[in-house]
Amino acid sequence: MLAKVRIVLWALVSLAAISATVIYLTRPFQPSGAMFGGPFEMVSTANAEPFTQEDLVGTPTLMFFGYTYCPDVCPTTLAEATAWKRTLGLDDDELRIVFVSVDPERDTLDHTRAYLSNFGPDVMGLVGDEAQTDQIKRSYGVFSERVVAEGTTDYLVNHTASVFLIDDEGKFFGTITWGEATATALDKIRRLIAA
Repeated sequence: MLAKVRIVLWALVSLAAISATVIYLTRPFQPSGAMFGGPFEMVSTANAEPFTQEDLVGTPTLMFFGYTYCPDVCPTTLAEATAWKRTLGLDDDELRIVFVSVDPERDTLDHTRAYLSNFGPDVMGLVGDEAQTDQIKRSYGVFSERVVAEGTTDYLVNHTASVFLIDDEGKFFGTITWGEATATALDKIRRLIAA
């Protein structure tokens, strides 16, 4: 009898831990203005030159953190972001789309540039080494972790899936959450451009 009670208790503890993890990973990301943003230096796929937080100033930006081997969230989000920009008739001076890699081991400059070419000329990538990637993640409060598939050396990367809206002063303006309705996303971008 005591053994059955222990098994039930451990099952409940395991269920609670799994539930807490799922809630943490799927909750909408809502950074506070006080903690969002800060110093970083990555390399741009546009010109292979350094790109810092100062380069965000001047043009409203949709910033998305992901990785090129992502099977679903990243390609879907990048396709949606370019579609939003086209729907609103915006050019690169009016809205910039920035993809920040959270997989420094595999996402080299050339590989990321080739991957982003699938989404047309509208997306600029930022890549860096592990230290640079950790720094930009800290600056923007982004979560990511490598998940290795059992019995293989391949891995996925769990990561924050929101699109960050950054105004033309380089400051946090809001987010578009994963799976948000197109009409809502477009309204948020219109407000970002008008701000």
